Amino acid sequence: MEYEQVARICHAANKAYCETIGDLSQRSWREAEDWQRNSAIKGVAFRTESLANGVAPAASAQHESWLAEKAREGWKFGPVKDVQRKEHPCFLPYEELPIEQRIKDYIFVAIVDAFFKAHQQEKQAA
Repeated sequence: MEYEQVARICHAANKAYCETIGDLSQRSWREAEDWQRNSAIKGVAFRTESLANGVAPAASAQHESWLAEKAREGWKFGPVKDVQRKEHPCFLPYEELPIEQRIKDYIFVAIVDAFFKAHQQEKQAA
């Protein structure tokens, strides 16, 4: 399974979802900064490797993985996403996120799971 391909689809779905809730700040994959593309790829890798090991973590685990990565990179909570200051309004425990933000993790997980399942079925059929 090509992690970047799946990450691009997750990114596009996230962008589309954000637009439906009034967040027009998301750029297309091509316009996104490297750190943002890398974050999506790491998210796909985290989910895929979990599934490959027979574990299907809750959607909250996706956020917690993202949060840990951001903490390692020096990010902190801020009321608005500010790349220069490394501040993000979603730098919170999963339970404290509004449902509109938690839905992003459900969408991400569903996309990765669909690709993983399809690839597993293809392997079994071969």
